[in-house]
Amino acid sequence: MQPSEWTRVLAKYREPILSRSIFELTVTLAPFLALWAIAWWMLSISIWPAMALAVLNAAFLVRVFMIQHDCGHGAFFKNRRIGDWTGRILGVLTLTPYDVWRKTHAIHHASTGNLDRRGIGDMPTLTVREYRDKRWLGRFLYRLVRNPFFLFGVVPFYTFFLQNRLPVGLMRSGWRHWLSALATNAAIAAVLGLLVWLGGLKVLVFVFLPTMLIAASIGMWLFYVQHQFEHTSWEREGNWNVQEAALHGSSYYALPGILRWLTANIGVHHVHHLASRIPFYRLNEVLRDHDILTRCQRITLWESFRCARLHLWDEESRRLLSFSDARALPT
Repeated sequence: MQPSEWTRVLAKYREPILSRSIFELTVTLAPFLALWAIAWWMLSISIWPAMALAVLNAAFLVRVFMIQHDCGHGAFFKNRRIGDWTGRILGVLTLTPYDVWRKTHAIHHASTGNLDRRGIGDMPTLTVREYRDKRWLGRFLYRLVRNPFFLFGVVPFYTFFLQNRLPVGLMRSGWRHWLSALATNAAIAAVLGLLVWLGGLKVLVFVFLPTMLIAASIGMWLFYVQHQFEHTSWEREGNWNVQEAALHGSSYYALPGILRWLTANIGVHHVHHLASRIPFYRLNEVLRDHDILTRCQRITLWESFRCARLHLWDEESRRLLSFSDARALPT
């Protein structure tokens, strides 16, 4: 089946189920808040079990973000206003201004895999030729950004704690995005101020920060592996097609069951890009009814770790290569 035909085939899965959406929101927020409360209480006994619970709770915060993600696509509630306000409230928990993120993420969906429209909502990716044409400083900086310790350690902190405080990428796009960023900042400040007032700085340092930092790193890894794999797809504008890019430039990250649940099926990313209005809890229906999609761009958890060494797109072989592989190519 051609990629363009999948959009029509998948349209029947787009309808959100209200009771299911409420259920998924409840079974995500309830344990998240409960673990937060228990970790806070554990601080009065020992820091270490409190931090362990905070790290565990990062998995539920990832799921909170994925629900916010579905709200941004209009996939979680049929009523768009309810979905948007749910997303805005969850954005305070994820340190993400909802309306800013929704816009930049829409740009990502509209331009993923397009070599001539890189820069917003994607991972910095150079072609082999572009990398070779850079001076030593440009190469050094690109290597730094693509280094796994930097990419999954420093970049998540920068993204969620610093970049999200302003409508980066949309600075001149009107008051709505500034309002989204500043209102989210005010709400975050109020929540954190209340936490410090009630529990002191220890709550921030040993509960809030571990949860947020681990969740941010997990989220960055998921976003990375969904598009940065060896046989992904990048095209120049003239040859680029949104459905082709969706199917061939997005992975099916075949995770174990508990990880699929905690990540809200975001690993079924090729289907998500083909039809972003499908609620995450209906993606399993798609795979059940269309087995062929379980074999497209499939990456297992073990295989995914090798993706961290891939950094440069080779337009000749149409593969993402490591720096050493690119070095071996003829100039």
